Amino acid sequence: MIGLHAAASFLPVLLFLAILRSVDPYRLVSARSLGLALLGGCVAAVVAFGLNGVIRDALGLSELALSRYAGPLVEEFLKGAVVAILLLRNRAGFLVDAAILGFAIGAGFACVENLYLLTTRDLGLATWIVRGFGTAIMHGGATAVFAILAKLAEERRDRVTLVGLLPPLAAAFALHSLFNHFVLPPLLSTAVIALSVPLLVAVVFSKSEASTRDWIVGGFDADQEVLQLMETGVLSDSRVGHYLGELKARFPGEILVDMLCLVRLEAELSIRAKGILMMREAGFDPKPDDALKAKIHETRYLEESIGSVGRRALDPFLRIRGKEQWQRSVLGVR
Repeated sequence: MIGLHAAASFLPVLLFLAILRSVDPYRLVSARSLGLALLGGCVAAVVAFGLNGVIRDALGLSELALSRYAGPLVEEFLKGAVVAILLLRNRAGFLVDAAILGFAIGAGFACVENLYLLTTRDLGLATWIVRGFGTAIMHGGATAVFAILAKLAEERRDRVTLVGLLPPLAAAFALHSLFNHFVLPPLLSTAVIALSVPLLVAVVFSKSEASTRDWIVGGFDADQEVLQLMETGVLSDSRVGHYLGELKARFPGEILVDMLCLVRLEAELSIRAKGILMMREAGFDPKPDDALKAKIHETRYLEESIGSVGRRALDPFLRIRGKEQWQRSVLGVR
């Protein structure tokens, strides 16, 4: 019977996570990032277990108050912190991979929580079905909502900020707290969660897939234009050339040469990454190219050579944050 209970506890959320990653045509989330997200969720669950106990004892809370208010806030804060770390490390380039990583964090959290209960409580199969299809999916869904909203806030502000993370935290807390209020009967509540989370993710996938395609096609054309201008020797007449010309008064000639080399390398890497995404969409699985490591190493050398001021000066053109930084993970190089 323990095997059946374990299957009901773990399989629904892990299977849903596997489906999420498999239906993404671009395979935006690497196995490494997925593993980090799952591990982060597990760590968040362990920390939450200890912290919830401390808060309950310090404030004299009842189990009901802890379950409905303090617990959801603590748990969504900790899971959200893992999301924030992954966003700061440029692990998510689009809403799709943010949603997948967020769900993975919630899945890791739910698995640890259910594992603890399996080893300490003697509960019936119906309870484990509710926990597997309801509570576990809720954990994944709430953190996916946090990740989606946090990614939208990052795109609006061009960076991850504490203020931008507060509304996502409020939304995840509200969803978690509402579920724990048991407004609906447990089985009906489980059915609602099991149906609504896939629907939400489907909408996000649809919107994000169009955005991803636009970014790939538009960026591919822009990067090719830069390389063509450099190869034909008419870069000085282009927008890039005019921008670099404006920097002559601020930087010595050797630094400007390094800037030009960095522009070219970033364009080449960007084209390669977008090409890999196009191949994935077409059903191919290109292998990592070890030669790219040398180019990545050269970009880092050039970034050090031009210094922090030079990097900031090129940032409006290169956009070496966000998606342009994230796309290096597509190349299999960090």
